[in-house]
Amino acid sequence: MKHRFFALSVLALSLSLTSCLDETPKDQIPETEIYDSANSLYVNAVASLYNYIGAHEEGEGLQGTCRGIYDYNTLTTDEAIIPIRGGNWYDGGLWENMYDHTWTATDTDLYNVWKYLYKVIVLSTKSLETIEKHKALLTEQQRVDYTAEVRAVRAMYYYYAMDMFGRIPILQSATQKTADIRQSNRSDVFWYVVKELQDVAPLLANEHSNLQGNYYGRVTRPVAWFLLAKLSLNAEVYTDDDWTDSSRPDGKTIMFDIEGNKKNAWQTCIHYCDLIATAGYKLEADYTKNFAVHNEGSTENIFTIPLDKILYLNEFHYLFRSRHYAHGGAYSGASENGTCATLHTMAVNGFGTNMPDARLDMNFYTGKVEVDGKYVTLDDGTPLEYKPLAVEKNLTASPYLETAGARMKKYEVDRTAYSDGRIPNNDIVLYRYADVLLMKSEAKVRNGESGDEEINAVRSRVGMPSLSATLDNLLNERLLELVWEGWRRQDMIRFGTYGKQYDIHTPSEADKKGYTTVFPIPEKVRELNPNLKQNPGY
Repeated sequence: MKHRFFALSVLALSLSLTSCLDETPKDQIPETEIYDSANSLYVNAVASLYNYIGAHEEGEGLQGTCRGIYDYNTLTTDEAIIPIRGGNWYDGGLWENMYDHTWTATDTDLYNVWKYLYKVIVLSTKSLETIEKHKALLTEQQRVDYTAEVRAVRAMYYYYAMDMFGRIPILQSATQKTADIRQSNRSDVFWYVVKELQDVAPLLANEHSNLQGNYYGRVTRPVAWFLLAKLSLNAEVYTDDDWTDSSRPDGKTIMFDIEGNKKNAWQTCIHYCDLIATAGYKLEADYTKNFAVHNEGSTENIFTIPLDKILYLNEFHYLFRSRHYAHGGAYSGASENGTCATLHTMAVNGFGTNMPDARLDMNFYTGKVEVDGKYVTLDDGTPLEYKPLAVEKNLTASPYLETAGARMKKYEVDRTAYSDGRIPNNDIVLYRYADVLLMKSEAKVRNGESGDEEINAVRSRVGMPSLSATLDNLLNERLLELVWEGWRRQDMIRFGTYGKQYDIHTPSEADKKGYTTVFPIPEKVRELNPNLKQNPGY
């Protein structure tokens, strides 16, 4: 059983759950009954924030559930799709609109994502104010430690909000009046997040967050370094306040202050990747160990969402959502027969060729499926056989209505999982060291250096031959290595392919003009605060 480093506190959950721009404070238990020691202050003002990293409600959590951050960063790309399967998976056009990039500012699911992100931002801001108010309960070191951890959590949520919505508000206080809230340019949010993480990283514990113990599931120093590597790698995108003019700043001229030295964006990314390496992370010899039922001991995973069917409410829906009904039934559970890989993903993996990538069989169910040494069968007794090349946006008239598409296999199936497989014991992998190596390789290439060593370290781990670290090869390698991990939208935007023709996605006029590289500010948010301007094109 996993060590539970924090307790779900009724008192903590009784605090005001203000969701920025749309909720008002609720009645609160008197603070004197909540904060009476350093421990109670940590549990209720710091540890309670981790209850929101994962989730069981749709639209919430950094990963694990549906209709949220993960879906908008995966099902809008050349990686994966949920086709319409007859009477299933139309859902008011939600999934088709994701793939076609035809979402709108009135979409409820985008609004729920905004609410989730700003709920945690507001709660984090409230926590900082609470720590300062009750600092007499703390030693100076405790005050510094608690404050740094909360600032790091909040910066992470600003990062996700800025990545998705571009121009967003930076809150001054948890009680700030809606009328006083203003948007910041994307570049200003970017530099704010960079500075926050740079300031607090040295104050965070230099511990492996994925390992069981006192730091399990927490934002530690390597997690902050990972975020800084991501920020600098995407600096050309994030410092561009006009993403519709077909031009971006040059990463070689975007300068960061690194301990008093000036480094460009690519050098900065390399710097933080190297720091992560010094913290002792390394590739697992077995790729699949990172996603095993008990993956807490991985040498590669940097930040995870702890899952335990006894201890936590967090859920993981993606295997359940992807497998055919009969496939889920073979595990004595259920499934939804939805998500599948695109034709592009199968092509990059070399499906149907004499030289498929070694990760194809690790990440996807293709063809006939065996469970416990027997083929899974359909209602008519014939074997279930997935058809990876039969994918269409609308399969209603297809003979492969239910079987089109390769399905998600990346995580080991937990045969003891609860809720039809949605509550397993595999921790959800958010950040891992293979990504660090690929980030470093890309940054070196963009800086005019060779990134061959890093990309081939990732490839050789799975027995694949070496290749040159070109940008085209890196974009493909990121798909091969990081498929189903929620990075594809960000990668495609950085490489300039998100608004172009790919797979069975035909770019819209909004795509061609760059509008869709950020999502719209939800209209309900703007109704509550007319100060917020809509993103271009919406």
